[in-house]
Amino acid sequence: MEHNWKKIEEMFPVIRDMEKEKEVCWVNPRKVSFAVAQQMVDLTMADVEDAQKRLERFAPMIERCFPETKETHGIIESPLCRIPAMQQRLNEKYHSNLTGTLLLKKDSHLAIGGSIKARGGIYEVLKHTEEIALEKNLLTEEDLKGGTEASKQAYYHLADESARKVFGQYELHAASTGNLGLSIGIMSAAIGYDVTVHMSVDAKEWKKERLRQHGVRVIEYATDYNAAVEKGRKKAAQKPNSYFVDDENSVNLFLGYAVAAKRLIGQLKDLSIPVDEAHPLFVYIPCGVGGAPGGVSFGLKQVFGDLVHCFFVEPVKAPCMLLGMSTGLHDEVSIREIGLDAKTHADGLAVARPSKFIGKVMEPFMSGEFTLKDSKLYQYMHDLLETEDVFLEPSACAAFQGPAMISSSAEMHTYLEEHGLLSKMSQATHIAWATGGGLVPAQVIAAYKKEVIED
Repeated sequence: MEHNWKKIEEMFPVIRDMEKEKEVCWVNPRKVSFAVAQQMVDLTMADVEDAQKRLERFAPMIERCFPETKETHGIIESPLCRIPAMQQRLNEKYHSNLTGTLLLKKDSHLAIGGSIKARGGIYEVLKHTEEIALEKNLLTEEDLKGGTEASKQAYYHLADESARKVFGQYELHAASTGNLGLSIGIMSAAIGYDVTVHMSVDAKEWKKERLRQHGVRVIEYATDYNAAVEKGRKKAAQKPNSYFVDDENSVNLFLGYAVAAKRLIGQLKDLSIPVDEAHPLFVYIPCGVGGAPGGVSFGLKQVFGDLVHCFFVEPVKAPCMLLGMSTGLHDEVSIREIGLDAKTHADGLAVARPSKFIGKVMEPFMSGEFTLKDSKLYQYMHDLLETEDVFLEPSACAAFQGPAMISSSAEMHTYLEEHGLLSKMSQATHIAWATGGGLVPAQVIAAYKKEVIED
């Protein structure tokens, strides 16, 4: 589709800064109250709760296949922790003037996948597995109700060799820049699927090797993420027993991510942190095609409504969601049309065209977006290591751009003022959502620690 960029730039001036690879803060003018937004979408809290129950049903099988989940009895969840030294570093080094409480949500350390993708990716694989198991009489309708010892045993036995032979008759395909492929590949291989991950040019070599070690077939492409998705989709369509996990359009992935929000309630309570009119919640999540941040944010809005303010963060070289959301064109536009190439060190965020599904669903819910230069990815990575002794992948460190800019951006000042939040910021809670890093090999971490990127 041809676009009149001169006219579009006049309508949406933020694009001029995006073209120049400037860091921007964009406030979503289409955001409405939660009550109004909820009437604009088909998905509800009931869908999120259904996903949560499914993950609970599969817990016995997950614990059996992955001993690292024994402590949580097969529930895949990450810690939420205070990071006061990092907050002080942001204020001193970047003049952030961030008040309130800064927390880190360590989806970077989720079991099995080592990233936020362990939520949506693993959930979709399990939902597909449940459907096959029901069709092949490995589960009954009664088992799907869960909660009984018989149901727990039925799901536990889905890891039996006889069940693996059944699942081995099915192919499963996914396309990825890395982390989604890891989560889907590792879980699918454990269940017994014939699994293929289609990797784009920006995928890290160690992620491909980790998949191969689990018996996953890896197909590499000298193209970007969106092209890998298209090729993977076509490959999966060639066989009747083949299933494609569609990161661009999947409702199942979306709901798997959304489950995180319900579990956050208890974690905040454990930290004695309230979320109410006097204590607003701000959440900042790195964004690629949009599935993970969209799902998590949707879940957060279902739980906290207007008390939570969700922001995505993208690299200046690949702000595809910002371009799609700001113009309202969503997947009909690519950053290549404004002269950007998506060549960023934030490999998981190196996406040229956003999800149509996510953009349209999140349009009335999302508060806004921040972008950042690649140099900041490494600065924040080093800052977190030095202050809190926590390692995150550079792409995950994008989350800190929100807390760093929220008090210094004119756009954010207007947003806070219009929402009556300026007087409440000293009691606000800010969550930087860490999206990846738990599986990074020691030698790769050592190389990252030496990396310094100039603007």
